[in-house]
Amino acid sequence: MAGRGPEWPDDAEHGAWINLVKVLLTLPGALESQLLKDADLTLLGYMILARLSVVPERTLRMSEIAAMANGSLPRISHAVKRLEDRGWVTRTVRTGQGRRFTVATLTDRGRHHLEAAAPDHVKTVRRLVVEPLGEDFLAVGTAIERVVEALGVSTAHVTPQS
Repeated sequence: MAGRGPEWPDDAEHGAWINLVKVLLTLPGALESQLLKDADLTLLGYMILARLSVVPERTLRMSEIAAMANGSLPRISHAVKRLEDRGWVTRTVRTGQGRRFTVATLTDRGRHHLEAAAPDHVKTVRRLVVEPLGEDFLAVGTAIERVVEALGVSTAHVTPQS
């Protein structure tokens, strides 16, 4: 006996899905293109610097960075190494609870680079996402949280310091 097939989307759902996929596939590239051109930073590099800028001591374990970026430790290690080579972060091996782990710390030079990169990046995010969505922007953010939860990704976030 064959199992029941999926519930296929109607035309409106299909159109919404296709548009969402277009955003998922093109928005990261558009954001990264701006960052590379204006700040010589990848989107992942920017997100790592931004995350480090708002946590205590501007320091996170590499595993925490990997979880934030939904990336593997080798991929994150490679990205952080590139940031370290530019003097924007340092990596340090620490011990605690009988274990060794590596942390990344945002340097003053990295903070300055992030602060210089942020205005153009924010303008791009506003132009490509916030302004087109208008008053729907916050509602979309709330709806997307449910997708993030369904994916099993942490919804915890840190608000920027004033």
